Amino acid sequence: QVQLAESGGGLVQAGGSLRLSCAASGRPFGSYTMGWFRQAPGKEREFVAAVTWSGSRSYYADSVKGRFTISRDNAKSTFYLQMNSLKPEDTAVYHCAGGYVFSRYITASAYGSWGQGTQVNVSS
Repeated sequence: QVQLAESGGGLVQAGGSLRLSCAASGRPFGSYTMGWFRQAPGKEREFVAAVTWSGSRSYYADSVKGRFTISRDNAKSTFYLQMNSLKPEDTAVYHCAGGYVFSRYITASAYGSWGQGTQVNVSS
């Protein structure tokens, strides 16, 4: 089982940028698909982005495509979410997740490991 811990959240003005990090401990990190999900108050958790174990393929929700970039550094057991051109609607708690999800990368229940989350607030 992989333990995950997010960092990098905070308050930013619309149009600004943040980079979230997710540090992993545990042996399977290098073979897991890693994903980011977010949950805004009163809304369900939604898929944001995912990256395969090798980093060769990444997937994005339409709402963040072209603005967010997911990446990973397996040597550091860390992966990242670079968020640019932030909008107030990006305000949420962002969670990182990992697992053997195969093609179910947008499905939260497919991920076996989760971080506690980091708050991102984007002011207008």
